[in-house]
Amino acid sequence: MYKYLLIDLDDTILDFHMAESVALKKTLLAFGIEPTEAVCAQYSAINKTYWERLERKEITRAQVQTGRFETLFEELGVAADANECCRTYMGNLSIGHYFLPGALEALEALSKKYILYMASNGNASVQAGRLKSANINHYFADIFISEDMGADKPSKAYFEKCFARMGDFNPAETMMVGDSLTSDIRGGKNAGIATCWVNPNGKTCPEDLQPDYQIESLAQLPALLESL
Repeated sequence: MYKYLLIDLDDTILDFHMAESVALKKTLLAFGIEPTEAVCAQYSAINKTYWERLERKEITRAQVQTGRFETLFEELGVAADANECCRTYMGNLSIGHYFLPGALEALEALSKKYILYMASNGNASVQAGRLKSANINHYFADIFISEDMGADKPSKAYFEKCFARMGDFNPAETMMVGDSLTSDIRGGKNAGIATCWVNPNGKTCPEDLQPDYQIESLAQLPALLESL
């Protein structure tokens, strides 16, 4: 039924929350800020808000990268250079990788039966470093990083650029797989392709944004596809 799979990277294949936590703690310590649980949670909430604003095209990627630290420092009452902090954080984030359980095995199985493409909203230099560390590029026919593509998920423009590079393919045989409702699922729907939501925590899906399929982890995708 499906032949082409567009698969998200962060929190679908690699554990971004773990990578973010490690990179953030190193960065905050470098700027003399104690990375307590409360401070890290505060940053994550701010960061999420900025990325959602980017998805709605309210701000630019550059404003996301520095603005989240500007807001954090303002809320903490800390005098620090947000631009320098951002550069340090991005450098830390690009080092190393953490696979989600069963994700690597799933890629191995899926790559034998389907044509895989990576579709990520991440920063190009950061994702390049993490992908090199994870050594998974060979599983994908092409890798679509939004910063390189000149458009972000969930915009139709992003997917149109992906499709142009995929060449002769059938949208009816294509599925977007990812953990974000607002980015991956909405994006897939905008592009007119099937969607599969990776939902490890059993979150409730809004009525106006229902995916075609749901799984708890990428490890369950091979079996789901076999059952269709």
